[in-house]
Amino acid sequence: MDKQKAQQKIAELSSVLKDHNYKYYVLSQPEISDFDFDKLLKELQDLEAQFPEFIHPDSPTQKVGGDITKNFETHTHKIPMLSLGNTYSKEELIDFDGRVKKGLDEAPFSYVAELKFDGLAISLTYKNGELFRALTRGDGTKGDDVTTNVRTIKTIPTKLPPGDYPDEFEVRGEIFMHGAAFEKLNADREERGETTFANPRNFASGTLKMQDSAVVAKRPLDCFLYAYYGPSENNESHSGNLKRLESWGFKVSDAFKKCQNIDEVIQFIEHWEKNRSSLSYDIDGIVIKVDSYDHQEILGFTAKSPRWAISYKYKAEAAQTVLESITYQVGRTGSITPVANLKPVLLAGTTVKRASLHNANEIERLDIRIGDTVSVEKGGEIIPKITGVDLSKRPTDALKVEYPTQCPDCQAPLIRKEGEANHYCSNEQGCPTQLIGKIQHFIGRKAMDIEGLGNETVDLLFREGLVKGIADLFDLKDKKEELLGLDRFAEKSVNNMIDGVEKARLIPFDRVLFGLGIRYVGSTVAKKLTEHFSDIWALKSATLEELISIDEIGERIAESVVQFFGDPENVFQVERLEKAGLNFKSAPKEKAIGNQLEGKTFVVSGVFSKFSRDDLKKAITLHGGKAGSSISKKTDFLIAGDNMGPAKLKKAQDLEIKIISEDDFIELIK
Repeated sequence: MDKQKAQQKIAELSSVLKDHNYKYYVLSQPEISDFDFDKLLKELQDLEAQFPEFIHPDSPTQKVGGDITKNFETHTHKIPMLSLGNTYSKEELIDFDGRVKKGLDEAPFSYVAELKFDGLAISLTYKNGELFRALTRGDGTKGDDVTTNVRTIKTIPTKLPPGDYPDEFEVRGEIFMHGAAFEKLNADREERGETTFANPRNFASGTLKMQDSAVVAKRPLDCFLYAYYGPSENNESHSGNLKRLESWGFKVSDAFKKCQNIDEVIQFIEHWEKNRSSLSYDIDGIVIKVDSYDHQEILGFTAKSPRWAISYKYKAEAAQTVLESITYQVGRTGSITPVANLKPVLLAGTTVKRASLHNANEIERLDIRIGDTVSVEKGGEIIPKITGVDLSKRPTDALKVEYPTQCPDCQAPLIRKEGEANHYCSNEQGCPTQLIGKIQHFIGRKAMDIEGLGNETVDLLFREGLVKGIADLFDLKDKKEELLGLDRFAEKSVNNMIDGVEKARLIPFDRVLFGLGIRYVGSTVAKKLTEHFSDIWALKSATLEELISIDEIGERIAESVVQFFGDPENVFQVERLEKAGLNFKSAPKEKAIGNQLEGKTFVVSGVFSKFSRDDLKKAITLHGGKAGSSISKKTDFLIAGDNMGPAKLKKAQDLEIKIISEDDFIELIK
């Protein structure tokens, strides 16, 4: 066969095989037998072997893998892969519904309820219809590039058929394994005398991180896609996009329902709680999302999760075992957490040896004693927790647990503030575990993100006396010889560590403030504080009343900030950090360029040709106005663009709010 005919035949076979793959794996409507499919695939493989110059990365033969990945690169997610808030309570679902209604000013809205697949979250980016990159969730900000392995999963298209999809977009989903395939694989391994896998989720996760994609290709992984991120044209609702993804050739579960109210959501939950055993794969709950993207934008996000979505988790598997002892752990803020050490027991596919007892109140509530037979569950199927005690099996000599009065690490007295459940070590500036924890928090990815330094390294540096606090990190460049003398410290690793510390000087003020580890000051609160105060010293001088007056800063946070800066040792550390060159100043606010909109509140909705939504909001504030997130009686103008949500438009009309166009707005600020 000459080259021209070979190229034509390869293209023809590829097209036919892709079509059969789609009908088999996505539509579950095969048109030919496995034998006939394999014959076509073999013909294509032989031709590609003879004419390798015509092998395309999207060829069906490439689904068998073959590349060896020695290291997985990490990439930043364009949009963070946030986790959802969880609940096991229908009452909390009703509370969630109440918060959504309040956030939307009682405007009509609907939910989408869908199955919560028990697998591995994946993000897929497509460019010009071809799979460009596949990333794991990672820490939510950055994920591992597993594109080579994902290409072997037959239900994930590497090239889309012609369609109306944009040039670049992202889809997210869950990679999992069907129960029957998992059982067969474990039976085969057992027959060969190999170790079996604990559960399908661990199997899927471990497989995706394997270095040999040819091995990955032999393992029957599957994937449901459930989210689209791309250009906003005609992008109105989650349910609409699920149907759109399916029309583009993606595998989407048909087990989702658009619900008009929370009662319909609860009916959906109850249906699948009774019928989940009929599924061929594992689910551990139901995900509930507000359907309209306009409504999602209004509701927004917390630092960790969207306010417009929640997951309802089905009750976890439980087991009974014996409590052998209780140990007490010290956190970076000095909080003492009691941990139950258990007789090992198999629970939800993993062996459980320890469980959190949370605090003294929980020990008192359970009336738990050493030697008791206890019920253990996996809260959220991840963290084991003790839910009860079988009093009929209690040993006659079991003694009541006496909560310690001293820190298990430094023996300092424990304190417990009125109204708080936790005990704290009082030795904040001298307790080794607290000091190590503070440094580990400071170097973390959401704070200073210091490359070349990990938790184990911090522990070693502290034990060797090279660092005692966060400011000491910036003196390491002067201790290079001492560092090189430590076990497993080579020139390159020491240089990387020092370079990582030096780069921390570029980190913005809000992340430095978060890195200081002030109790109750998370990343969101740190942003609020740095937006309000010009620098760290203005924050230090703030009174309790001034702090409480800031939006979303409560009394507990305010007291903690005042207490932090009231400690001379903390102030000394901040002074040392400032001398080391860290950024303790807020970014200068852009000066207003006019006051034409002073006293007026605007809400922006839709798609615009001359501004993005963010640019419009920025223009509003730069001209003295206020950019609101939702329509209310306080709204003066609605700036309406294309594809604006009908609910927003109706509410504006009902409240007789003036509706203006993008061009009208430009006239206002001239």
